[in-house]
Amino acid sequence: MTQLASYGSLQGKRVFVTGGGSGIGEAIVAAFARQGAIVAFVDIAREASESLCERLRGTAPHTPVFRYCDITDIPSLQRTMAELAQQLGDFDVLVNNAGNDQRHTIEDVTLDYWDQRIAINQRPMFFTCQSVLPGMKKKGGGSIINFSSISFHAMNGGYPVYTTTKAAVVGLTRGLARDVGKHGIRVNTVTPGWVMTQRQIDLWLDAEGEAQIARSQCLPGKLMPDDIASMVLFLAADDSKMCTGQDFIVDAGWV
Repeated sequence: MTQLASYGSLQGKRVFVTGGGSGIGEAIVAAFARQGAIVAFVDIAREASESLCERLRGTAPHTPVFRYCDITDIPSLQRTMAELAQQLGDFDVLVNNAGNDQRHTIEDVTLDYWDQRIAINQRPMFFTCQSVLPGMKKKGGGSIINFSSISFHAMNGGYPVYTTTKAAVVGLTRGLARDVGKHGIRVNTVTPGWVMTQRQIDLWLDAEGEAQIARSQCLPGKLMPDDIASMVLFLAADDSKMCTGQDFIVDAGWV
């Protein structure tokens, strides 16, 4: 079995993750917990999130703390983050992982649908950053990791509002990096390729999808949630202390 990196600087760090109950978020929560970090996460998938906490209980130095929260409700998200910071301590690391890549056509997008997609994929990302900054400034530093997608790099069709939101992540990251760098706070983007979460497998991985992976990736094999979590750990750890404002693509060479 491959021996992956252990980051001593992550032990005892306070980490907040959005959408941490399943898929890539689940791998991120588990990876931080195994590094000895104190992890809090929110999700609307209550059963999956509670199950994750139970699986990690006793196998990690600190059992992750889960709170049910719909991130489209910004006041609720802000209250939840404030309560968790009061309970656990100010956050050292923020991982903006939550998102939804529901397919849609140009013709079917209404104003309400547009606003709903923005409310899921874009708006919370700014307000979580806003929420952690006072604590990070007090601590003299921190790491914010925002999730984008190769979808807009690859000029994917079939979900134009989603690609709009994911392109905007890069702008948010770069603007924030300039504003908060003087406080020792780093802001970076992680851009995953086609990651084999259970949702992706159930909805879209058919024979055509398998052929597309083989054709599009430089590296053989499937991209897994743990591959993305490994990059997140690096960007959260002191090993990346001079990395900020950058977009780290983990896609096996798709784009």
